[in-house]
Amino acid sequence: MKTKECPSCAMEVDTKAKNCPICQFEFPKRSPWITWMAIFLVLVWLLSYLL
Repeated sequence: MKTKECPSCAMEVDTKAKNCPICQFEFPKRSPWITWMAIFLVLVWLLSYLL
């Protein structure tokens, strides 16, 4: 089982958890388009830097 650390109470929590079972911290949801946009911007920056 993969875990992540809760930023609020430092408890190890399952990566699929939406809330921490100890302190009820709600993990932020990341939209897939934000990840793809970040990758795209990094690629554009690298291409402009290399050319």
